[in-house]
Amino acid sequence: MVEDFGSFVRDRTSPLLRYGFVLSGNPHDAADLVQEALVRLGERWSRVSARGDPEGYVRTTMARLHISWWRRRRREHPVLVLPEQGYVDAGIAEAEGDLGLWRAVTALPSRQRAVLMLRYHEQLSDEEIAQLLGVSRGTVRSQAARGLDKLREVTEWVEGAAVRSQASGGQGKPCGVAGSQVAAQVKGR
Repeated sequence: MVEDFGSFVRDRTSPLLRYGFVLSGNPHDAADLVQEALVRLGERWSRVSARGDPEGYVRTTMARLHISWWRRRRREHPVLVLPEQGYVDAGIAEAEGDLGLWRAVTALPSRQRAVLMLRYHEQLSDEEIAQLLGVSRGTVRSQAARGLDKLREVTEWVEGAAVRSQASGGQGKPCGVAGSQVAAQVKGR
């Protein structure tokens, strides 16, 4: 049998909070995901620990909870109003760094975001991701491909906006996004 439940919670809470943050995009929802998943694990501790993979159970539970919560929120139909792109000093844009990439990732559908996070942040194989999310490997691959395609579209637009800004006499990058850094992250440079 794996360690006791209290030890598991003490040892794995920080990594689970990071995982929850990447899934949800904010620390409050991450804490809620971890708390709810640990409550469910606590109720089934003897069975889950006997199987030998309580962390896999918690991560799967967190991913499914996040998707469920996202589906409920999706019914709200928020409207995204984008302001005009303004000039930002290159130093400020560089300081924002990966913020543009993070915004693009959080705009992805929850399953695509979960697959990309598990693949690139947690460095899990497609098979491990499929087991965690309860889907086939083909679904994992297609969700990853769609997510990366969307990120590439965003970065191509950002790179084009930066070029257009410089061509029209501006010296900065589009407000709030460091285009070349986002593109480098997605393209793997």
